[in-house]
Amino acid sequence: MAKAKTIYSCTECGASSPKWQGQCPGCGVWNTLVESVAEAETPGAKRFAALGGTARLQNLSEIEAREADRLPTGIPEFDRALGGGLVAGGVVLIGGDPGIGKSTLLLQALAELSAGNAVLYVSGEESGQQVAMRARRLSLDTDRLQLLAEINLEKILAVLQSEKPQVAVIDSIQTLWSDQLSSAPGSVAQVRECAAQLTRLAKQAGVTVILVGHVTKEGALAGPRVLEHIVDTVLYFEGDTHSSFRLIRAVKNRYGAVNEIGVFAMTDKGLKGVNNPSALFLSQHGQDVPGSCVLVTQEGTRPLLVEVQALVDQAHGNPRRLTVGLDAQRLAMLLAVLHRHAGVVCFDQDVFVNAVGGVKIAEPAADLAVLLAIVSSLKNRPLPAKLIVFGEIGLAGEIRPAPRGQERLKEAAKLGFTRALIPEANKPKQAIPGIEVIAVRRVEEAVERLRELD
Repeated sequence: MAKAKTIYSCTECGASSPKWQGQCPGCGVWNTLVESVAEAETPGAKRFAALGGTARLQNLSEIEAREADRLPTGIPEFDRALGGGLVAGGVVLIGGDPGIGKSTLLLQALAELSAGNAVLYVSGEESGQQVAMRARRLSLDTDRLQLLAEINLEKILAVLQSEKPQVAVIDSIQTLWSDQLSSAPGSVAQVRECAAQLTRLAKQAGVTVILVGHVTKEGALAGPRVLEHIVDTVLYFEGDTHSSFRLIRAVKNRYGAVNEIGVFAMTDKGLKGVNNPSALFLSQHGQDVPGSCVLVTQEGTRPLLVEVQALVDQAHGNPRRLTVGLDAQRLAMLLAVLHRHAGVVCFDQDVFVNAVGGVKIAEPAADLAVLLAIVSSLKNRPLPAKLIVFGEIGLAGEIRPAPRGQERLKEAAKLGFTRALIPEANKPKQAIPGIEVIAVRRVEEAVERLRELD
């Protein structure tokens, strides 16, 4: 029997090479080529007949544009991350660490949807008994929730075409295999082909398909990056498995805003949405403590209050700079700006910065809060009570405005904060009831205003 021909496929972009190379010839990433069995070429006309047969030229102005109808899942925080709910024919990819709650959340969502909609849960990783035990433990109503324990793609597609559910969950895409390919389940070719076939069916039949994806040790979705380009929405589960809180973040959404987050608490009855997530990220200190500053950050359309903590201590050897939930490179820049423009020296100090609650803050509007928390810890003087801060800092020492400043201030006032130190450009034209606004233009001015507030 002839030996099967092998090729090396990139796990990032899907490009192939006849021999192993250290660097992918397609995307240039190192050490991503893995061996797989070469598949026979399928004629293009036959492969894409379903898509090409309906194509015709149209003037863009003649096409009727309308908002996609939303199907609420019954879990408000999940709907927020999705942009308002599920869309007919939409394909959602959700990834996260093992055991973080992906299957639990989707089982809860399908149980809610099954009350008035036809739904199907396809389990490729667990048996029907295991899924039933989880549903019973969560006290879910599963009388109308259909389950299919199968990993063969052709059988799954046949069931979807015959049953025509409104929502189908595939748990997970890495376990599926097509008999048209000879490679093993989870290989680049299998994952890419199975996702493409399911997406094609979703668009043609109007079925909402939710794919569960594995993640790599770096936290990215496993498989070729083309998988993220095929789907309409990509969601990431974030959070420490040792903590009871979980975040769902949308990093791609063709039907809504990106960077929207849903906040959940893991309980013995499954994941429960958190109505006031700002309370999770604010520590309850018995008294004012140095090195603590409250930031108003913006996650999608939702303003969140997060406590930023800093600890500055005498270095013994080379000074260390460590961040948790914030950009470590940006911390080094802020320390240089603080020294150059405000005269605050930290070159002989260890500096540790942490965002409370496990939240990850990527926006530069956190700069001013980080800087003031460092100054507070270094001077061993607490910041004034009920003070919130936000603003981006430039290399010249200027404090630049943050987007949606009015919404941030209103959220802080609603939660009982009475003073805000913000960029001059974010100063509201009309006073916001219950909160005093202190507008500053430069770093040295912000540090000086803190002394006056004391």
